[in-house]
Amino acid sequence: MSTASAATVHPGTVLADVIFPARRARPAAPSARYTLARDAALVLGGAALTGLAAQISVPVPGSPVPVTGQTFAALLVGTSLGARRGFLSLALYALVGMAGVPWFAEGHSGAAMPSFGYVLGMLLAATVVGALARRGGDRGVLRTAGTMAAGSAIIYAVGVPYLALAADISLGQAVAAGLTPFLIGDALKAALAMGALPAAWKLLGRRG
Repeated sequence: MSTASAATVHPGTVLADVIFPARRARPAAPSARYTLARDAALVLGGAALTGLAAQISVPVPGSPVPVTGQTFAALLVGTSLGARRGFLSLALYALVGMAGVPWFAEGHSGAAMPSFGYVLGMLLAATVVGALARRGGDRGVLRTAGTMAAGSAIIYAVGVPYLALAADISLGQAVAAGLTPFLIGDALKAALAMGALPAAWKLLGRRG
């Protein structure tokens, strides 16, 4: 039986569960050590992917928030790893960046930057889209679109008010500077996810 077909008997799987399945060290007992090591590697990998994607950054005139790849990476990490590991990946990303590692957008670190609220929003969004993915939210085009839209809405729901407070501007100004310029880019990212995630499931032999 192939890995993909074996995974179909277990409800609530995400892509990482299929690509990196839990295995048994002995026929009679599951390997807790292997599972822990696998999950730790996935969490570290998710944080590193988000940090790398954050360096793909394009400044937006008149806004302290650049266009980056980190929001897409955070949502991809959440859907691929599931809620628990997605949360841990983004929590690690946030904590290490707060500790001084310059892997936030534009090589920044710390919690003082006005755009830090988006990092907090990504932490929550990764958790939510991970939970949706375990319910099949990434296995069809329309379901993936809904999952990505929900995740993006959560990021803005946290990031925009934080920007208003941190930059001492009105909520309307924060929306103009920290939401409106990014809607087209978010639509393109959602379209990419709508093609990539369901296609990955099909390649693995699992259809939503």
